[in-house]
Amino acid sequence: MARDGLKRKSTPATTLPSRRAKPSASERTRINDPDRTRADILDVATQEFSEKGLSGARMDEIAERTRTSKRMIYYYFESKEGLYRAVIEECYRRIRNIESTFDVEHKPPLEALAEHVRFTFDYQLANPDFVRLVMVENIHHANHIAQLSEIQQAEMSDIDPLRRIIQRGVEEGVIRKDVTPIDVHMSISALSFFNVANRATFSTIFKIDMTSPAATAARRESVTQMIIKAVAV
Repeated sequence: MARDGLKRKSTPATTLPSRRAKPSASERTRINDPDRTRADILDVATQEFSEKGLSGARMDEIAERTRTSKRMIYYYFESKEGLYRAVIEECYRRIRNIESTFDVEHKPPLEALAEHVRFTFDYQLANPDFVRLVMVENIHHANHIAQLSEIQQAEMSDIDPLRRIIQRGVEEGVIRKDVTPIDVHMSISALSFFNVANRATFSTIFKIDMTSPAATAARRESVTQMIIKAVAV
């Protein structure tokens, strides 16, 4: 006997099969823009390797921070070591690409050299990840750089703008003839590198703030003048 006043519940529409959700914007980007995906992985991996080194960096963390999967990272870079080598190569490629845009032909040699020194100092100050990665690779005795192809190594070691500055300086009689591009490059790198790599210990030991604008500006000009006086006739 049916009960008056009671309504039979209808079947909820949600029980019907639903269509598959469309990929999110980030997922579509990864599928349709592999170059951007690769660049995103390199950016995050640069931070991870510079902060934790090769052994301490975790692929799970890199995958999570790029909102991708370890499988996709391995697809692009084959292994953790392959990703690390790609990071090192990219860091050198960036600074060499910027150096290649220097207008070294239309400025007096010593003025062009001073500009080059200031650029190197500023670049390393603004990119501490690069400094730390170079330190990590030196801990590994440059084993991973050695595994890159000769072409890749040649691109990383290209200091042609500095070479042209020195050559013109020698020809014009304002730079000593015994000056070599690699030696000057080493001195510029060492002075600029130290300012970043050792600022924490120096600031603590000598009770000075090496990161203040005044200290940075003074050190920048000190490094520039050291290099200029060291090579000038």
